[in-house]
Amino acid sequence: MPKALPIASVEISLFAHATESEEKVMTAARNLLPPAQLENITFSRSNLRGHHGNPITLFETKIKDKDVIVPVAENLASNLSTLDKETLLNEIEKHLEKGSLFVRLDKQAAFTGSFRLATADPIRIRLRFKKSRLEHIVQICREIGLLP
Repeated sequence: MPKALPIASVEISLFAHATESEEKVMTAARNLLPPAQLENITFSRSNLRGHHGNPITLFETKIKDKDVIVPVAENLASNLSTLDKETLLNEIEKHLEKGSLFVRLDKQAAFTGSFRLATADPIRIRLRFKKSRLEHIVQICREIGLLP
């Protein structure tokens, strides 16, 4: 990984629905993070209401410290399957917006320690890059192993 990290920040957000244990939801989020970095990352909590008035808790964090961003990005890259990386590359335009790569991971799989792309009720990860051109982002993602 290059010393001058081209990733400005990593944002992670996820919902805990009324039917879910907030502790299990947070376990899923923590499972995506490198164990050595857990103490450096804190999630804020917001209480929301769903469409039918049901309580929903939003957990989110924004990581700006480059010493934490590197291990988080490398951990994501090293735990995502080759097939998911190929899917991400093939659908890259769907995952990019204004210099950010959006990755949605399966919350249930994350609870068991697995990293899998998902669309329904996911853990949302946003990697914000310092450069916004598609070819630069693809190159950076290849360098950290996030894309094949």
